[in-house]
Amino acid sequence: MTAACVRDSAFGRLRGVVRAAAHASLFCAVVLASTSSYAAEFQTLKGHGGPVMDITVSPESGQVATASFDNAVGIWSARKPSWLDGHEAAVKVVRFVDENHVVSAGDDNDLIVWNLVEGSNTKLEGHTAKVMGLAVSPDGKTIASASWDARIGLWPVDGGEPVFLSGHNAGVNQVAFSADGAWLYSASVDGSIKLWDLAQQAEKRVIERNGFGINVMVLGGANSNETWVAYGSQDGVTRIVDIETGDRLHDFTLERRPILAMALSSDGKRLATGDGHGYITVFDTQSWSIESDFKAALKGPIWALAFSQDGEVLHAGGIENIVYSWPVAELGAFDPMAKETPQFLRRPEDMSNGERQFARKCSICHALSEGSARKAGPTLHAVFGRRAGTLPDYPYSETLTGSDIIWTEETINQLFLDGPDHFIPGSKMPMQVIAKPEDRSDLVDYLKSATAGNNKDGETQ
Repeated sequence: MTAACVRDSAFGRLRGVVRAAAHASLFCAVVLASTSSYAAEFQTLKGHGGPVMDITVSPESGQVATASFDNAVGIWSARKPSWLDGHEAAVKVVRFVDENHVVSAGDDNDLIVWNLVEGSNTKLEGHTAKVMGLAVSPDGKTIASASWDARIGLWPVDGGEPVFLSGHNAGVNQVAFSADGAWLYSASVDGSIKLWDLAQQAEKRVIERNGFGINVMVLGGANSNETWVAYGSQDGVTRIVDIETGDRLHDFTLERRPILAMALSSDGKRLATGDGHGYITVFDTQSWSIESDFKAALKGPIWALAFSQDGEVLHAGGIENIVYSWPVAELGAFDPMAKETPQFLRRPEDMSNGERQFARKCSICHALSEGSARKAGPTLHAVFGRRAGTLPDYPYSETLTGSDIIWTEETINQLFLDGPDHFIPGSKMPMQVIAKPEDRSDLVDYLKSATAGNNKDGETQ
């Protein structure tokens, strides 16, 4: 059994556990399958085992890629996924480098470049905190990364040592290249947007200073030249700023916070935002009027947005493990996302203390039914008496594979008393401690009832 996962301060603090590398056959299927753009009709993409944290669309093929809390990247062809498994924690962001390569990053601090044809991948290491944003230069030769170690990474696609840019006073959430590739923009938890001269590898100037952290950012303007930057902040403001003068051109505050997702259509005519209350707002960037504003998710926030290649469909993801794809012309006309309350969002008074501990500490990562269902952790079904690291449908870390730990009332209690990094040294399970003895006892009692199976003490299952 892995330790539970906790919520992230700015984005729900969703962290995960390890998954192994994918088979080459899955990668090849991605390229061989038809990848033409999705029709302008309502669709859903199902298969992830956890919340969807990011969505991106290939500008060349129109193919959709998704990043999830289940530690995986999904590559979708005809609504069928191929999985890129290799991250050791939640994947927060994914981008196409070209038609045959994608890059992803997340809570394990690493970037992974995936070759979709060969089925191979290259891990890029160097950040010391989670990576929240990625961008690919217009010539496809450089990947920029935004990390909560307050640095920006510049990674040569063809290999070589990275360059790190420092200047922000807190974590960096977003990066974006200028149309000519000469400049880089960055947005930070410190509330600033900075412009970087890539030839000099130095900060040029500060474009914006906001009183709250900036979560998301896109560049826009006429004739493929950026003249404005739009950003969404922790206090719920969507703001458009003139890049050259720094003037604040438009402010939109709808009393919903924070702004967590932002996407610009390929023609630059529509800007979409998603917020912590589950609303999606679409702006006309010519008139800066609101085209649509609707409750897209009944429960939980909107974390991910992306327009289709032709701009006719808006893909959205959030607390569910499903991507919803709405025709832009009919936004708000279909059933909203997340109609049922996830266990970890249920009201405390509606649960016993043991169930409440499970909901808060375990439910995002672990299922209680048979089968791990691509969740970040293995199922807890029939966990009592099971040897750690033995489920055949879950790719464990080397630390747990071959472990001599048997999950019992005593070992589960000790796991949450010590925390996984102490109980299982070298484990990549997220840190989780339950300090109160009564809370640990109630959790164990709940698990004994909720995970009951036919296993005998000491048997592996």
